[in-house]
Amino acid sequence: MWGIFFEDINLGADGGLYAELVKNRSFEFAAPLMGWKEQKTEGASGSLIVQNRGEKSAANPRYLRATNKGAGGKYGFSNEGFRGMGIRQGELYNFSVWIRQVSGPPLQLHIELQNAAGDVLGRASFAPGGKDWAQQKVSFTASATEPKARLFVWLEGEGAVDLDMVSLFPQKTWKGRPGGLRPDLVQLLADMKPGFLRFPGGCIVEGRELATRYQWKKTIGKIEDREMIINRWNNEFPHRPTPDYFQTFGLGFFEYFQLAEDIGAEPLPILNCGMACQFNSGEVVPTDQLDPYIRDALDLIEFANGSATDTKWGNIALISAIPNRFI
Repeated sequence: MWGIFFEDINLGADGGLYAELVKNRSFEFAAPLMGWKEQKTEGASGSLIVQNRGEKSAANPRYLRATNKGAGGKYGFSNEGFRGMGIRQGELYNFSVWIRQVSGPPLQLHIELQNAAGDVLGRASFAPGGKDWAQQKVSFTASATEPKARLFVWLEGEGAVDLDMVSLFPQKTWKGRPGGLRPDLVQLLADMKPGFLRFPGGCIVEGRELATRYQWKKTIGKIEDREMIINRWNNEFPHRPTPDYFQTFGLGFFEYFQLAEDIGAEPLPILNCGMACQFNSGEVVPTDQLDPYIRDALDLIEFANGSATDTKWGNIALISAIPNRFI
């Protein structure tokens, strides 16, 4: 009886097993433009403004409004990825974004991957498509291998667009699942032939305080409805701060169960019992207020084992299994 204990430390989930290459893809980090940088060549002019829908979209309130004033030159923005984007020559990459045009004549958006020298490693173009939110997708093949590439988005034409869930995935994922996991890392786990997979961790589950504890129900269902929270390792060590460390839950409880099944391991999910990390706040819930925590455990049993047609949480598990919902 030996197995794997997984916890999102050292970019183990976002930037690790989860194959998404864009950091802060929905602008929900504490600093909304963290990971993003305005880009413009000589003569260009424009602006980047983060809009907030508030309670109208509580799980994903923010989006980016990018305006190109069309004065000349090139205007846009870039994303640095998770300490860079690992790109492999000859492989296909899928870009997607939810977008709408706010003003001006129809724009063109140009997507590029670049290395540190500014050499273009792959590119594609598309038009927003209208004034209503719609998802646009383009794909391109990388012309070179680069461990620290960056993603660039350029606006052509004068006008403004709103963007949300800006995403870049390799076509090659574990078992070819869209928006899935890195096949090389999962294969290493499978080769270990573990008896069990414990997830999503220890201190991660507790949180520094109960408000930032891991809540499995916020990690399932449609990708756009999964509510991001800070990763407790973001500010755990004063001598080694990682202010860009958050949990988007693209790798959530459904994906953990699926991963365990894929590699032949028994799933061992860990839940919060009403206590935050004892080495931080040590916050606890009064015993007469433990019902929600007990309910979470009972609902998880139904999520994992319940009928997809006859139980609430079994049905939500089915929704979580539908591929390519958003990305």
